[in-house]
Amino acid sequence: MNLPLFRTFLKLAMVAAPLALAAPSFAQQGTVAPQQPAVTQPTTSSSVTSAPTTQQQPADIAAGVSDSAAKPIKGVTTPLRELSPWSMFLSADIIVKAVMIGLAFASVVTWTIFIAKMIELSFAQRRLRGALARISESRSLAEAQMALGSKRNALSLLLAAAMREARLSAGISSDSGIKERAASSFAEIVRAEARRIRTGMAALATIGATSPFVGLFGTVWGIMNSFIGISKSQTTNLAVVAPGIAEALLATAFGLVAAIPAVIIYNHFARVMRNYLELVNRSSGAAGRLLSRDLDRTHVSATARAAE
Repeated sequence: MNLPLFRTFLKLAMVAAPLALAAPSFAQQGTVAPQQPAVTQPTTSSSVTSAPTTQQQPADIAAGVSDSAAKPIKGVTTPLRELSPWSMFLSADIIVKAVMIGLAFASVVTWTIFIAKMIELSFAQRRLRGALARISESRSLAEAQMALGSKRNALSLLLAAAMREARLSAGISSDSGIKERAASSFAEIVRAEARRIRTGMAALATIGATSPFVGLFGTVWGIMNSFIGISKSQTTNLAVVAPGIAEALLATAFGLVAAIPAVIIYNHFARVMRNYLELVNRSSGAAGRLLSRDLDRTHVSATARAAE
């Protein structure tokens, strides 16, 4: 073996041995060195986490503001009111209430007159038609009164007036004068019967003509109060304005409810009364014919007695 080469190899081995022993320490240092950030990680992590917290504070504040804005504020919201007719009547102004009560009373009067007049006119027409049928075959006033009996109606009054005029005019030879006076009595009876049967019609006409204007007065008064309330509250929110306007319009509805039936009932009774007064005029004509027969019969009997 070459001695110089051996010596060279030995020197290299002596130099490489310390390096081999130092290699693990360098390896350990290499593994620890990357761990140094982990050692300082708490401080760095705290700094890292603290920084986002400071940056996230405006976002959290904005989120809280948006949540608070999304929630309704109890002091600002207006409670909903029940807009039923009864609740609107209770919350209306005293003048509007008085108008509504008056119109409701007028409506009650209208329907009361309707029921009463319907019963009265139905019975009056039935009685008068029956009386005319009973005296259709009568030959004199006396027979007609016997056919009617004690029943009191327009025809019985006409027959009584004819009998009275014939009795009071006894001994008077002028038939035209008797008939004229009897016709005057008949006209008075017909006018009295027309006045009696028209009882309540003036109330219907008044209610039908004035109720819409009375309701309109209540509406104007209520809307005026609503505008005053708007000026005081300084808001045009529909939830604030609508209840007062609805209460005011309810007065107009009351007026129409009272007026429309009154007008319809008035027109209906006007037709029915016209038919009834035609029956009364027929009764007047029947009484006049019976009186004329009695007068002619009296003259015939007087002429026969004079001839004898």
